[in-house]
Amino acid sequence: MNWITNYVRPRINSIFSRREVPENLWSKCEECGTMLFHRELADNLQVCTNCGHHMAIRPSARFAALFDGGNFAEVKVPEPIVDPLKFRDTKKYPDRLKEARTSTGEKEAMLVAEGEVGGTPIVAAAQDFSFMAGSMGMYVGNAIVAASERAIELKRPLVLFSAAGGARMQEGILSLMQMPRTTVALQMLKEQGLPYIVVLTHPTTGGVTASYAMLGDVQIAEPNALICFAGPRVIEQTIREKLPEGFQRAEYLLDHGMLDRVTPRGKLKDELVAILRMLLREPPAAKGEAPAPALPPPEQPVAAPAESTRKAAEPPKAAKPAAKT
Repeated sequence: MNWITNYVRPRINSIFSRREVPENLWSKCEECGTMLFHRELADNLQVCTNCGHHMAIRPSARFAALFDGGNFAEVKVPEPIVDPLKFRDTKKYPDRLKEARTSTGEKEAMLVAEGEVGGTPIVAAAQDFSFMAGSMGMYVGNAIVAASERAIELKRPLVLFSAAGGARMQEGILSLMQMPRTTVALQMLKEQGLPYIVVLTHPTTGGVTASYAMLGDVQIAEPNALICFAGPRVIEQTIREKLPEGFQRAEYLLDHGMLDRVTPRGKLKDELVAILRMLLREPPAAKGEAPAPALPPPEQPVAAPAESTRKAAEPPKAAKPAAKT
């Protein structure tokens, strides 16, 4: 009985029992359907290794790849009033905020940080589409104002990564007020002669496109990013016509003069470094790693003189006279 209990039954259970595999080990590319291992995808900055499709990337991961050595300091953003309109649809607005914070691990839909990119100090802000579709509310407005004020204080350029579905409906008119508010903050930045660069990522729509996302000195977009105010489906239903292929995508907007560059995520850091140094009238960044500084030769210890040498150098002592008897 012990042999059956201790050996046969565990052996049968190990053969037929299902092993639990974490669900987040593999991700499926939305474009080509390739299954991608999570470490391989993270190393490639959330870009499909098969077709080059750019997936959503969190602000913390983006900043870790952007800033030199992954080192950056978060800029504090003032806290707005929570649920000023006491808004409720199928859920209360505070409950939706709590749910978004639990699922994403982020405080809000925008992260502001400062650090160096290619040796050039900057202030950067990035939206998180996974947090309530990156919607623009009072916190996002406060974040852009805080980023602009910090850039002015430190005399640094501002780089913004946009990804949003528009204004946050739960905050009503207060969210729409962030459009002129952020525009004024960015105008203050430009009056100081500081560059403002926008990187539009998929998707950037609604009131975000109608305000701070299209006010950059240089407009860059990631490949195939949807950039629009009203989506293509709404436009087709309104005008009752079929839209051109790739309408409102980054490449289409580049061809029609609304963007300056379309740059893959893996080459974006080098592109930003080159543009920032050009706008700041600085020489191009040096390629490669600088050689380590030469170490000074070690000091040779001074040897103490030998005892025999010291004795030889001393003059001979005079002999004492003999004692008289």
